[in-house]
Amino acid sequence: MAERKRFINVEIPILETTIQVLGTLENLDKKTIKLDLTRQLRGKGLEIVLRIFNHDGKLIAVPKKLELMKAYIRRMMRKRADYVEDSFAAQCADIKTTIKPFLITRKRVSRAVRKNLRNTAKEFILDYVKDKTYNELAEEVLEGIFQKAMLPKLKKVYPLSFCEFRIFETKDLEKIDLSTIKPKEVETPAEEVVEPTEETTEEKEVEKVENKEEVEEKTEEKPVNKKAVKKEEVKEAEKEVAPKKATKKAAKKE
Repeated sequence: MAERKRFINVEIPILETTIQVLGTLENLDKKTIKLDLTRQLRGKGLEIVLRIFNHDGKLIAVPKKLELMKAYIRRMMRKRADYVEDSFAAQCADIKTTIKPFLITRKRVSRAVRKNLRNTAKEFILDYVKDKTYNELAEEVLEGIFQKAMLPKLKKVYPLSFCEFRIFETKDLEKIDLSTIKPKEVETPAEEVVEPTEETTEEKEVEKVENKEEVEEKTEEKPVNKKAVKKEEVKEAEKEVAPKKATKKAAKKE
């Protein structure tokens, strides 16, 4: 009898989260998930493709591909500017990866400058990648550390307005040692404990006097509204004039 499908927790160490996926342990092994990280990255349109592995009875999702959305790249493009892109394979400390950098200059540049930018980026990436594992590099690409390290080298050639990796992926994901992948531990800030201090009699008396002064200030008379006073005076004057007019009319009738 086939095992019934149910929601199973899948750990995603690179995102420090767990998600629930419908299926079985055998069925979900080596399946892929695609997630949109635009909200988590505050507007940066990035999609991540994860492959699920069954490791010691637990499901772990490892990043297979990081890709910038076309709409996001289109939004970053500006008029009177050139872009530089490349695609090549790089050897990490454990497996091979495919990297596609994408650069946007601030103004129009010549073909020689674009070629120099492309070659400089490739040299830096090949040298930077060889001493790090694929999972470490994927985390750095997600957090923007890799891009920030590359930007100063490229600015010496020509100033850039955009420096990212359009695609960062691998086809040798099954060769990764899953035991080395562990979720990051998030340190919770310790709560500050404030110890109560005993007040002296003098301090208490000073507080009482200050409280009395505050109460007296609050009970002070509010500023007089001149308009309201004038209206009341006019009404009183009209009341005094009204009986005099009545007496004059009565005298005339007589």
